[in-house]
Amino acid sequence: MDAEQDSLENPFSMDADCRNCAGLCDARTNVVHGYGDVGGEFLFVAERPHAGADRTGVPFTGDVPGERLQSILGELGFARSDPDADEPDLQNVFVTYLTRCRHPERPPTDEEIRTCEPYLNAEIRMINPEIIVPIGQRTLDALATDYTTNSPGDVDVEDAHATTIRGRGFELVPMLPLEDQTDAQTEAFVEHLLDNVFPRDYRQTKGRRGR
Repeated sequence: MDAEQDSLENPFSMDADCRNCAGLCDARTNVVHGYGDVGGEFLFVAERPHAGADRTGVPFTGDVPGERLQSILGELGFARSDPDADEPDLQNVFVTYLTRCRHPERPPTDEEIRTCEPYLNAEIRMINPEIIVPIGQRTLDALATDYTTNSPGDVDVEDAHATTIRGRGFELVPMLPLEDQTDAQTEAFVEHLLDNVFPRDYRQTKGRRGR
Protein backbone atom coordinates (compact mmCIF):
# COMPACT_ATOMS: atom_id res chain seq x y z
CA MET A 1 0.00 0.00 0.00
CA ASP A 2 1.12 3.52 -0.73
CA ALA A 3 2.97 4.86 2.32
CA GLU A 4 1.21 8.20 1.89
CA GLN A 5 -2.27 6.69 2.19
CA ASP A 6 -4.12 7.60 5.37
CA SER A 7 -7.40 5.75 4.81
CA LEU A 8 -8.84 3.00 2.61
CA GLU A 9 -12.22 4.74 2.52
CA ASN A 10 -12.53 7.56 -0.03
CA PRO A 11 -8.74 8.07 0.04
CA PHE A 12 -8.87 10.86 -2.54
CA SER A 13 -11.29 12.90 -0.38
CA MET A 14 -13.98 13.17 -3.05
CA ASP A 15 -17.17 15.08 -2.25
CA ALA A 16 -19.06 12.98 0.32
CA ASP A 17 -22.16 15.17 0.02
CA CYS A 18 -22.34 15.44 -3.76
CA ARG A 19 -25.53 17.17 -4.97
CA ASN A 20 -24.98 16.88 -8.71
CA CYS A 21 -27.88 14.51 -9.47
CA ALA A 22 -31.22 15.83 -8.27
CA GLY A 23 -32.92 12.49 -8.83
CA LEU A 24 -30.56 10.68 -6.48
CA CYS A 25 -29.88 13.09 -3.63
CA ASP A 26 -33.12 12.41 -1.74
CA ALA A 27 -33.23 8.70 -2.63
CA ARG A 28 -29.74 7.68 -1.49
CA THR A 29 -28.51 7.09 2.03
CA ASN A 30 -24.80 7.66 1.35
CA VAL A 31 -22.52 8.81 -1.44
CA VAL A 32 -20.25 5.78 -1.92
CA HIS A 33 -16.85 6.68 -3.33
CA GLY A 34 -14.00 4.26 -4.00
CA TYR A 35 -12.23 2.20 -1.36
CA GLY A 36 -8.92 0.39 -1.17
CA ASP A 37 -5.22 0.53 -1.94
CA VAL A 38 -4.40 3.62 -4.02
CA GLY A 39 -1.27 1.83 -5.25
CA GLY A 40 -3.25 -1.22 -6.32
CA GLU A 41 -2.67 -2.89 -9.68
CA PHE A 42 -6.26 -4.19 -9.79
CA LEU A 43 -9.43 -2.09 -10.00
CA PHE A 44 -12.96 -3.54 -9.68
CA VAL A 45 -15.81 -1.34 -10.96
CA ALA A 46 -19.56 -1.99 -10.64
CA GLU A 47 -22.43 0.07 -12.05
CA ARG A 48 -23.76 1.44 -8.76
CA PRO A 49 -23.71 0.71 -5.02
CA HIS A 50 -25.75 -2.25 -3.87
CA ALA A 51 -28.23 -1.77 -1.04
CA GLY A 52 -25.65 -2.71 1.60
CA ALA A 53 -23.09 -0.17 0.40
CA ASP A 54 -25.76 2.52 0.21
CA ARG A 55 -26.52 1.84 3.85
CA THR A 56 -22.92 1.55 5.12
CA GLY A 57 -21.19 4.03 2.83
CA VAL A 58 -18.43 1.47 2.14
CA PRO A 59 -18.30 -0.27 -1.27
CA PHE A 60 -19.30 -3.94 -1.39
CA THR A 61 -20.27 -4.30 2.25
CA GLY A 62 -23.46 -5.06 4.13
CA ASP A 63 -25.14 -7.56 1.79
CA VAL A 64 -24.77 -10.81 -0.15
CA PRO A 65 -23.27 -9.31 -3.35
CA GLY A 66 -20.69 -7.51 -1.25
CA GLU A 67 -19.79 -10.69 0.58
CA ARG A 68 -19.36 -12.48 -2.75
CA LEU A 69 -16.88 -9.86 -3.97
CA GLN A 70 -15.03 -9.79 -0.65
CA SER A 71 -14.79 -13.58 -0.81
CA ILE A 72 -13.35 -13.34 -4.34
CA LEU A 73 -10.82 -10.77 -3.16
CA GLY A 74 -9.87 -13.09 -0.31
CA GLU A 75 -9.38 -15.99 -2.70
CA LEU A 76 -7.07 -13.81 -4.77
CA GLY A 77 -5.08 -12.60 -1.77
CA PHE A 78 -6.37 -9.02 -2.01
CA ALA A 79 -8.46 -9.09 1.20
CA ARG A 80 -7.01 -9.89 4.61
CA SER A 81 -10.39 -9.73 6.35
CA ASP A 82 -13.52 -11.88 6.51
CA PRO A 83 -16.02 -11.65 3.59
CA ASP A 84 -18.59 -9.88 5.79
CA ALA A 85 -16.18 -7.18 7.00
CA ASP A 86 -17.64 -3.70 7.40
CA GLU A 87 -14.26 -2.15 6.60
CA PRO A 88 -12.38 -4.67 4.41
CA ASP A 89 -8.62 -4.84 4.82
CA LEU A 90 -7.51 -4.64 1.19
CA GLN A 91 -4.11 -4.71 -0.50
CA ASN A 92 -3.16 -4.25 -4.18
CA VAL A 93 -6.81 -3.62 -5.16
CA PHE A 94 -9.26 -0.72 -5.32
CA VAL A 95 -13.05 -1.05 -5.62
CA THR A 96 -15.46 1.58 -6.92
CA TYR A 97 -18.52 2.36 -9.08
CA LEU A 98 -19.62 4.16 -12.23
CA THR A 99 -22.19 6.06 -10.14
CA ARG A 100 -21.78 6.85 -6.45
CA CYS A 101 -25.42 6.96 -5.36
CA ARG A 102 -28.16 4.34 -5.38
CA HIS A 103 -31.81 4.87 -6.22
CA PRO A 104 -33.73 2.01 -4.57
CA GLU A 105 -36.22 1.68 -7.42
CA ARG A 106 -34.22 2.05 -10.62
CA PRO A 107 -30.75 1.86 -12.19
CA PRO A 108 -28.86 5.08 -12.92
CA THR A 109 -29.72 7.07 -16.00
CA ASP A 110 -27.19 7.73 -18.75
CA GLU A 111 -27.01 11.34 -17.59
CA GLU A 112 -26.25 10.28 -14.02
CA ILE A 113 -23.44 8.03 -15.26
CA ARG A 114 -22.00 10.91 -17.30
CA THR A 115 -22.24 13.23 -14.29
CA CYS A 116 -20.27 10.77 -12.14
CA GLU A 117 -17.70 10.04 -14.84
CA PRO A 118 -15.12 12.58 -13.55
CA TYR A 119 -14.96 10.73 -10.22
CA LEU A 120 -14.12 7.41 -11.90
CA ASN A 121 -11.74 8.99 -14.39
CA ALA A 122 -9.86 10.68 -11.54
CA GLU A 123 -9.55 7.40 -9.63
CA ILE A 124 -8.28 5.54 -12.70
CA ARG A 125 -5.79 8.30 -13.45
CA MET A 126 -4.46 8.43 -9.89
CA ILE A 127 -4.37 4.67 -9.31
CA ASN A 128 -3.13 3.75 -12.81
CA PRO A 129 -4.13 0.07 -12.48
CA GLU A 130 -2.82 -2.78 -14.61
CA ILE A 131 -6.08 -4.77 -14.60
CA ILE A 132 -9.63 -3.36 -14.54
CA VAL A 133 -12.57 -5.64 -13.74
CA PRO A 134 -15.85 -4.22 -15.12
CA ILE A 135 -18.75 -5.84 -13.25
CA GLY A 136 -21.89 -6.13 -15.39
CA GLN A 137 -22.78 -5.21 -18.97
CA ARG A 138 -23.26 -1.49 -18.45
CA THR A 139 -19.90 -1.10 -16.77
CA LEU A 140 -18.23 -3.17 -19.47
CA ASP A 141 -19.81 -1.00 -22.17
CA ALA A 142 -18.64 2.21 -20.47
CA LEU A 143 -15.08 1.08 -19.92
CA ALA A 144 -14.74 -0.64 -23.28
CA THR A 145 -15.82 2.57 -25.00
CA ASP A 146 -13.35 4.71 -23.09
CA TYR A 147 -10.38 2.37 -22.85
CA THR A 148 -10.49 -0.16 -25.72
CA THR A 149 -11.31 -0.10 -29.42
CA ASN A 150 -14.72 -1.68 -28.75
CA SER A 151 -18.06 0.14 -28.89
CA PRO A 152 -21.02 -0.39 -26.52
CA GLY A 153 -22.57 -3.78 -27.21
CA ASP A 154 -19.55 -5.17 -29.05
CA VAL A 155 -18.72 -7.46 -26.12
CA ASP A 156 -21.34 -9.42 -24.19
CA VAL A 157 -20.46 -9.77 -20.52
CA GLU A 158 -21.86 -13.30 -20.39
CA ASP A 159 -19.46 -14.37 -23.12
CA ALA A 160 -16.56 -12.29 -21.79
CA HIS A 161 -16.90 -13.28 -18.11
CA ALA A 162 -13.57 -14.59 -16.84
CA THR A 163 -11.66 -13.70 -20.02
CA THR A 164 -9.12 -10.98 -20.79
CA ILE A 165 -9.64 -8.08 -23.20
CA ARG A 166 -6.67 -5.97 -24.23
CA GLY A 167 -7.11 -2.27 -23.43
CA ARG A 168 -5.08 0.88 -23.89
CA GLY A 169 -2.46 0.68 -21.18
CA PHE A 170 -4.12 -2.10 -19.20
CA GLU A 171 -6.38 -5.14 -19.57
CA LEU A 172 -10.07 -5.68 -18.82
CA VAL A 173 -11.28 -8.89 -17.17
CA PRO A 174 -15.10 -8.69 -17.30
CA MET A 175 -17.28 -10.14 -14.56
CA LEU A 176 -20.99 -10.96 -14.47
CA PRO A 177 -23.07 -8.98 -11.94
CA LEU A 178 -22.35 -10.28 -8.46
CA GLU A 179 -26.00 -10.93 -7.71
CA ASP A 180 -26.36 -13.04 -10.87
CA GLN A 181 -23.26 -15.21 -10.60
CA THR A 182 -23.43 -18.91 -9.87
CA ASP A 183 -20.76 -20.44 -7.67
CA ALA A 184 -19.29 -22.06 -10.79
CA GLN A 185 -19.03 -18.68 -12.54
CA THR A 186 -17.35 -17.16 -9.51
CA GLU A 187 -14.90 -20.04 -9.45
CA ALA A 188 -14.19 -19.59 -13.17
CA PHE A 189 -13.35 -15.92 -12.60
CA VAL A 190 -10.99 -16.69 -9.73
CA GLU A 191 -9.32 -19.47 -11.70
CA HIS A 192 -8.83 -17.22 -14.72
CA LEU A 193 -6.94 -14.64 -12.69
CA LEU A 194 -4.89 -17.26 -10.88
CA ASP A 195 -4.04 -19.33 -13.94
CA ASN A 196 -3.88 -16.75 -16.74
CA VAL A 197 -3.28 -13.30 -15.25
CA PHE A 198 -1.11 -13.72 -12.16
CA PRO A 199 1.52 -16.00 -13.79
CA ARG A 200 2.24 -13.45 -16.53
CA ASP A 201 2.84 -10.22 -14.66
CA TYR A 202 1.28 -10.16 -11.25
CA ARG A 203 2.91 -12.94 -9.25
CA GLN A 204 3.76 -10.39 -6.55
CA THR A 205 0.17 -10.60 -5.34
CA LYS A 206 -0.49 -12.89 -2.42
CA GLY A 207 -1.37 -16.54 -2.90
CA ARG A 208 -4.86 -17.98 -2.81
CA ARG A 209 -6.48 -18.71 0.51
CA GLY A 210 -7.83 -22.15 1.24
CA ARG A 211 -11.55 -22.74 0.77
